[in-house]
Amino acid sequence: MGRTESVAVEIVCRDGVKLGGHLWPALGRTRCGSVVINPATGVLASYYHRYARFLSERGFTCLTYDYRGIGLSRPEKLRGCGYRWRDWGEYDFDAALRFLRSQAPEGPLMVVGHSIGGFLPGLAENGPLIDRMLTIGAQHAYWRDYAPGSRLRLFLKWHVAMPAVTALFGYFPGRLLGWLEDLPAGVANEWGLRRARVELSHPAETRAAVLRRFAAVTAPILAISVTDDDLGTAPAVQRALGYYGGAKSTAVLLSPGDLGFDRIGHFSLFHARHAAGFWLDTLLWLRDGTNPWPDKQFGRLGQSSAKPRVDRCLGVM
Repeated sequence: MGRTESVAVEIVCRDGVKLGGHLWPALGRTRCGSVVINPATGVLASYYHRYARFLSERGFTCLTYDYRGIGLSRPEKLRGCGYRWRDWGEYDFDAALRFLRSQAPEGPLMVVGHSIGGFLPGLAENGPLIDRMLTIGAQHAYWRDYAPGSRLRLFLKWHVAMPAVTALFGYFPGRLLGWLEDLPAGVANEWGLRRARVELSHPAETRAAVLRRFAAVTAPILAISVTDDDLGTAPAVQRALGYYGGAKSTAVLLSPGDLGFDRIGHFSLFHARHAAGFWLDTLLWLRDGTNPWPDKQFGRLGQSSAKPRVDRCLGVM
């Protein structure tokens, strides 16, 4: 098996903002489609490069990219840039999806979304282009959904301290505090002030359109939650899935022991230690549409997943 070398790319959004990213071409004679990897809030796209390489070596063309205000897409001055959380879905992900479709026009177009990255696709006009989604700990940071034992600590950290520090600095200095990457003020405040209904963070005249875009996504979704994830809890994942009313959604709750580990949490599943286990299992969903954990489904939305489509990989001479 060869080793993938990524290509640096520039993605231009509808509003003219330019994003930095990397394209990971599929290796081998089999093409299984293309995958946009959406990061969590305040996490560099480079964290997902190992998983992107893993997928590309197994026949997927992958795109990793940084949202506006983060990493390769950070402006010279973060203070006053005006970037918001919703822009990551309405502009950034939308542009990433269009870009990858132009680079890999054949085969299914898929999304792997971590945390907020699994929620953003519903904000994009081009969401109906998606053929399948895999989400890990996907939610929109409503504080009542945090794990009960950590709820007060997380509320004080993300919904009290973060807005206060953001007001003081004009942006959120996450790197200085050791709390993820720096964030634009608009992103930090949408997170810190989030209510149970995410559309309430949008202007009143746009809320109906937001809900229509979510409903227009028809791609089957496999949503993973882990029992020791204090942020992406089962209730948080179900709340997020509730917006995707037009999609068949399957929610799966795994324990660290199911994957052979003592602890996983919110971030660990994209670490290379999971390459021989969880990563391999995700291929069943991305390539074939098969839920690898049928006995771990939970909740009202844990209904039927997509029918297995083992012929979706295209042979290449």
